[in-house]
Amino acid sequence: MRRVFGVKKDKEPPPSVQDASDRINKRGDNVDEKIKKLDAELARYKEQIKKTRPGPAQEAVKARAMRVLKQKKMYEGQRDMLYNQTFNLDQVSFAAEGIKDAQQTMSALKSANKELKGMMKTVKIQDIDNLQDEMMDLMDVSNEIQESLGRSYNVPDDIDEDDLMGELDALEADMGFETEGDGVPSYLQPDKEPDLEAELNLPSAPTGQAPNPAGRVQAEDELGLPAVPRAFLRG
Repeated sequence: MRRVFGVKKDKEPPPSVQDASDRINKRGDNVDEKIKKLDAELARYKEQIKKTRPGPAQEAVKARAMRVLKQKKMYEGQRDMLYNQTFNLDQVSFAAEGIKDAQQTMSALKSANKELKGMMKTVKIQDIDNLQDEMMDLMDVSNEIQESLGRSYNVPDDIDEDDLMGELDALEADMGFETEGDGVPSYLQPDKEPDLEAELNLPSAPTGQAPNPAGRVQAEDELGLPAVPRAFLRG
């Protein structure tokens, strides 16, 4: 059967945009090389025309130059056409790259959206509101506990604040009178020790020397005692 109908050949994959662009650029380079050769040939004919005299020889050189110039124009047209094709392929390639980037962006957004939805299932706004309300209630209870613990036990509830203010003003007035003397309240001044000697009026302690009515100075021995006269020592 294969000999009769033959074997179906596998189709080659179509060329990509990059492959087509590379092929066209290669053709454009070949055309540029041909144009450069024609430019060099035209320059040579130009020098020959300058050197030859007008006549059949010069006309023959001009005819050759015209033929080369026509070829150059034809190649330049082909080069421009190839450049336009390359430009179109570049635009298509840029658009294709943009579509690929958009596809990747969409895939990333879908994945992030799915992940975010899964996270939002574990976090509910109602639970957050309830938690905030419970925290506020706990703070109120804590403040009430602190106020209750800070109460004074011996302070009666029927104290008139006007009476307290009157007593405070009277206390400030008394403090003002006490501080007029030396600027320090009496209850802040140090306690003065009483002079017991002045109160008891006791005599002064003896100095260890007998009174000398004559006013003469009595001698003392080595121990600081009154010296004994020599007359007593001889007797």
